[in-house]
Order: sequence, then C-alpha cells, then structure tokens
Amino acid sequence: MTASLRCETMIMEDSDSLGWPSVADLIGDHPQAAVALIGAGLNERSLTPGRCDLGPKAFRAVMPRFSTYDVETGRELTTRVHDAGDVVLKAVSPAGAFEPIRAAVEAQVARGLTVLIGGNNAVTRPGVHGVAFASGLGRVAVLTLDTHFDLRDTDQGLTNGNPIQALLEDGLDGRRISQVGLAPFANTRRAHEKAQAAGISVRTARECRDRGLATVVTEELARLSGLCEVIYVDFDIDVIDRSQWPASPGARPGGVSVQDFFDATRVIGAHPKVKAVDLTEYDPSLEIGDLGSLTAGRWFCELLAGFEARG
Repeated sequence: MTASLRCETMIMEDSDSLGWPSVADLIGDHPQAAVALIGAGLNERSLTPGRCDLGPKAFRAVMPRFSTYDVETGRELTTRVHDAGDVVLKAVSPAGAFEPIRAAVEAQVARGLTVLIGGNNAVTRPGVHGVAFASGLGRVAVLTLDTHFDLRDTDQGLTNGNPIQALLEDGLDGRRISQVGLAPFANTRRAHEKAQAAGISVRTARECRDRGLATVVTEELARLSGLCEVIYVDFDIDVIDRSQWPASPGARPGGVSVQDFFDATRVIGAHPKVKAVDLTEYDPSLEIGDLGSLTAGRWFCELLAGFEARG
C-alpha cells in the first residue's frame, strides 16, 4: 500500500464518527448477504511478469475511501457483502488452483452475486466451473471485457493467456461466449480465426468506442440470455486504455475509457442472469498515484449499484 493510501485510509476510518459511511462498512462477516467477495491472488504462469497476487489485499484496503452515496442518482448503497476471505494460492499453478477456486465460488454461488478478485486471468476458468458445478457448462454463458482473446494453446499448460481456450476444451459452446473490447495489434490472426470458428461473438475496442461500451455489452447480454440460465463475466481490467489504467501488464493505449468501463459495469451488475464476476490482471506494483486501486474500488461501487437496480 502506498503512503498516500495508508494516510487516506486512516482518515476515512477516523471519519466514521463524522458521518462518512464507506463501502468498507458494507463488507464483512455477513452469512446471509446477497453478495459474496472472494480473493484469488493467483500469479503463477503469467505470460507477463507482475504481482497480480497483490490484487485482493489492495482492493480491500481502498474500500474505506469510497462513500456509499451516489450523487448522480441520489441513491445510497446498502447491500451487505459477505467477505469469504482469500483462497490460498501462493506458489500454486493455474492447474493446482483450479479446484480450490472452483470450490470457493461454488460455496457462494447460491447468493445473488459472487465477486472473485484476482489474481491473473487464469482464475476465470475455475470461476466459471464454480458457477456451473450444479448444472453443468451447458447452462452457462461467459462474457469477457478484455483486450485479448485468451485463446492460446494449452499444450504447454494453463496460463493467464488461455482460460477461454481451456473452457472451449472443457466443452463450453463457443456460441455462449462473448468477447468485448478486443484490441488491434494485441492478438494474432490465428486467435481471431479460432474465435470465429468456435462461434464466439467478437466485439472490438473500436466498435466499443464508436457505439459505447455499455451499448455493446447490453446487446451481448441480451444475446447470451437467450442461450443460457446464468452468465459469468470476466472483467479483465487491461481492457481500459493504458493512459487511464497503468496497473496491468497487458493494458494498451487505445483501450476503452475508464468511464465507459464503469458504465458497462453498472449494466452488467443489473442483469438478473449475471451470477458471478471476476476482476483480473490488476497489478498493484504498477500503481501510479493510487490510480489502480481507486479504479478497482470504483468498479466495485458501480457493480453494487447495478446489483441494487435488479429490484
């Protein structure tokens, strides 16, 4: 944690008596809560070296900096969040992490929404299986917000570069996958052709900028809803333009704007078939002025605001 984050966190904690209800006050041991939070700091087998394992700790530390009040809507966040703790993943490979992450998600998925904080993108595959455990992959759809296809071959093992390929090999029908935010010069022709052959819906960063990320996401949620019972969403946060989001090794210039990312997050949180989401590729070691932690924290606020709109 940076010095400025420590300082402001102490200020927020001390200001409870001054009438500052924070999002941190909503998170705790709440067994009956409609939303669950799980940390999954997986970092092994990342194609780009980094410290995504630090993500869950930094994420929780920034929560006192966020008020529960949304001045734009005049609404107050009130949803309690059960903190289910962290899955122990130090020096664990993606293959070794599969079962503990899957089991952690399965244990919470009866709630309205389960939130998995990575960790690198290899947490997505076990997260999807955790949602699918009771009903099978045939009833689950996957939406990714990501710069990359994540369709690298699995012959050399599981990495953060192949969770979607691994899910296809597990039997997930590509027609029930939507990939949104894909960037030019960050993917290969072979990956694009694999996605097309599998029936995956491919929406580029250009289309998201031209038409609005929330609009594209709304369309894909509607498409997937007709094909499944539940939807899992992977928020690979490197989809955001690197000038606004430096805290991911894979973030590129020309990604989606951070405001568009927030708007799309609220749309996703509001969708009744979205049962679980993850936030991946957040590397606090790349922080500049706490920009990463503040972005991740605002993402969570938008997610909760969307969830409360389900009614």
